[in-house]
Amino acid sequence: MVTRRTVLTQGLQAGAAFAFAGFADRCLAQQTPTAHPDEMTITSAPHAQKAAPPSTLPPAMLPKEAEVLCGENSLKAHARKHGLVVGAAVSMHALQSDPAMQRLIAEQYGIVVPEGELKWRALRPAQDRFDFTESDALFAFAKAHHLEVRGHTMAWHNSVPDWLQNSSKELDVRQLLVDHIHTVAGRYRGYVQSWDVVNEAILPADGREDNLRKSFWFERIGPDYIELAFRAAHEADPHAKLTYNDYGVEYDNPEESARRVAILSLLRRLQQRKVPFDAVGIQAHIKAGSTSSIGKGLAEYIESVRQMGLEVYITEMDVNEDDLLYDDVARRDREVAATYRNFLSVALANPAVKSVLTWGVSDRHTWLNDGPTHHRKQPNRPQRSLPFDDNYRPKEAFFSIRDCIDERMA
Repeated sequence: MVTRRTVLTQGLQAGAAFAFAGFADRCLAQQTPTAHPDEMTITSAPHAQKAAPPSTLPPAMLPKEAEVLCGENSLKAHARKHGLVVGAAVSMHALQSDPAMQRLIAEQYGIVVPEGELKWRALRPAQDRFDFTESDALFAFAKAHHLEVRGHTMAWHNSVPDWLQNSSKELDVRQLLVDHIHTVAGRYRGYVQSWDVVNEAILPADGREDNLRKSFWFERIGPDYIELAFRAAHEADPHAKLTYNDYGVEYDNPEESARRVAILSLLRRLQQRKVPFDAVGIQAHIKAGSTSSIGKGLAEYIESVRQMGLEVYITEMDVNEDDLLYDDVARRDREVAATYRNFLSVALANPAVKSVLTWGVSDRHTWLNDGPTHHRKQPNRPQRSLPFDDNYRPKEAFFSIRDCIDERMA
């Protein structure tokens, strides 16, 4: 096994860039819609990256430190031995012009999730039109490199197109949601391992007894929009794993304890109504230097989900290091790696956890550089939040993740 030491001393020449393969014949190309960038909120899942890309061009090929971690030394090879699938969020905008990133993803991961390509704002430029250009390209990349795909997301309060937000009350939003899910999930039926069907439906601060968020979908359809979405997704693709995905369950503090209780209550209500769903997503946007610990609360939450007969997916893991008050890169990297270990050592102890995905691959492309705290706290210090640095060299975080995988009982 290649270790930290050998990565620094060995190297191989990078291979040629991968070409994109054509997707299934049923995929139709359409005109790309005008972009409508979403506004990110402090606690919710990330949107596709809005920040400008780094000023330097991406490397033409993988550095030797990454090359020696391919094959049996890769994250996906180690994960396979321990009953896991590892993956990452990807953006076609970044991927298409970056052969080194293409190779890195193909070598290290077994599953990918689109950052924004399957969200409403990307797919629905107008009520009467879909645009599958970018999502088809992502599925083509996955198919060419034998990668699974997670779908993200069908109903989320932070990706509602302007035309829908501003629509008249006469619009049948219930039927529109069903038709949207049938169209999108139907198009990719058989190609999607799992779907984030409903994302972030819980918000205790909104003051409802059931703790549901007063989102667009809630206000226009009612609380049964969640059941409606899951049933429509099951009709469209009965073999995909249907997932409820949410944030804020990782730490032992009163706020996240309340969120765990609220989410578990929602899951039990869905099961009582025999709503078809298979898994729960834990976003895992965790923080280096947090004053709260990760431990008992997370372990009990995952075990509660397991006892419901559901799988658990770590869906959007990354480490925000804006609260670290020192600039030394090596020291920051150690703290980020330790934060990954603190979380994964708890999460991976439970066999219900079947997959681990980071939200991004490299510090070259991380939403945290344009996240809700970065411009206020560390405007001149790019985040070092992901397993690979901005030139695709593995960091301590990579080895921390891989070590935690190796310590898991398959």
